[in-house]
Amino acid sequence: MKTFATFVLACALGFSLAAQAASNEGLALTPPESVGFSSERLERLKAATHQIVDAGELSGMVTLVTRHGKLVYSDVYGVQDIASKKPMTADTIFRIYSMTKPITGVAMMMLYEEGKWLPDDPLSRHIPEFANLKVFAGLDAQGQPILEAPAHPPTVGELLTHSAGFTYGTFGDAPVDKMVRESNPLGAGSLKEMIERLSKLPLAYQPGTKWLYSLSVDIQGYLVEKLSGKPFPEFVRERIFTPLGMKDTAFNVPRDKLPRLATVYLAAMKNGKLDPQPHAPNLTQVPGLPSGGGGLYSTAGDYLRFAQMLANGGVLDDVRILSPATLNVMRSNHLAPNLRTGEFGIGMQRIRAGFGFGYDVAVYDDPALIGVPVGKGTYLWDGAAGTFFWVDPTNDVVFIGMIQRRGGPGVPQVQLMSRPVTYQALLDPAK
Repeated sequence: MKTFATFVLACALGFSLAAQAASNEGLALTPPESVGFSSERLERLKAATHQIVDAGELSGMVTLVTRHGKLVYSDVYGVQDIASKKPMTADTIFRIYSMTKPITGVAMMMLYEEGKWLPDDPLSRHIPEFANLKVFAGLDAQGQPILEAPAHPPTVGELLTHSAGFTYGTFGDAPVDKMVRESNPLGAGSLKEMIERLSKLPLAYQPGTKWLYSLSVDIQGYLVEKLSGKPFPEFVRERIFTPLGMKDTAFNVPRDKLPRLATVYLAAMKNGKLDPQPHAPNLTQVPGLPSGGGGLYSTAGDYLRFAQMLANGGVLDDVRILSPATLNVMRSNHLAPNLRTGEFGIGMQRIRAGFGFGYDVAVYDDPALIGVPVGKGTYLWDGAAGTFFWVDPTNDVVFIGMIQRRGGPGVPQVQLMSRPVTYQALLDPAK
């Protein structure tokens, strides 16, 4: 571990890390004190995150913090690939997995603004293939599925809150999970074929009665395509990425950008060392099934532009993506109290009193209740390889964290740790 730590520190020498991240953003670093942060206390954030890299638990990370749209903290540390010893850079490209979901959610909300859908619309109004969906109700004496009609058809609003009845199939071993794994909807050659496969499977539960992390956002990708009349990747590129200047965000990584792509790691069970994972095959090509739930690649700088647009009420650099009213609908909790008991969740995110779910983002509607120092209304999400972000509308703070480690024993809780360590440095919230 000491050898790895020494190597990481050596890689960091000679880099003006803050300047790299700032130039990637087009933002100059602002003196933290001018917007209420303490420079001295922000060093604790750096020490805490660097310690995790030095211990060999992560290969490296990029972290950015803004307040009132001004960059107050920027750090690039470690390497993007351990074997080649290539240093992490401000423009390193990360597989962001489920941090794709809020982007798909914004695409859906843009179409909501155009009158293309309403939360109470039955899914079958827009996806006729879902007109005859059934609900799994157990197994009969012969071990065959018992299917029943839904108490009400699943709605678009339920789709956006993971309460429509769908499942990923990978986070459980219930009968419907097994059916989904066998059907492999995400292995289909197109979004259309994915819908056809899902239409032949039962829902895992009665719509509206559970919160279950699911293929819902991949279905939303198909809805964007269907409602807009444009291929999903084309819609998000033309309506979100290009207007916001997100030049490195896409469902593929062009060949000339491959040298900037970070390696994703797993932690081996036996010795705890980071185990490099192969990149997706044909990642230079746009996939036939662009996953709205987890298919994007991006950089810290690109995602900050997206998140800052959200923090600004739907606008960035005079480019309007959403209205403040629409954004408020997206970032407000839509789950009934009976779904917020702690029974449901995914990864480190546990749906409970004080922490609910809006449209494709989780939201702290009462953070003090559960001992989290963020402002009321803070919304967020993360990705399977550890990337994460949050937007705090009360304190006007945005945080971007980019790492690349999937699962394994002793996964460092960087996201959870980052919140108290960031807010202990916000000494003058009134500024």
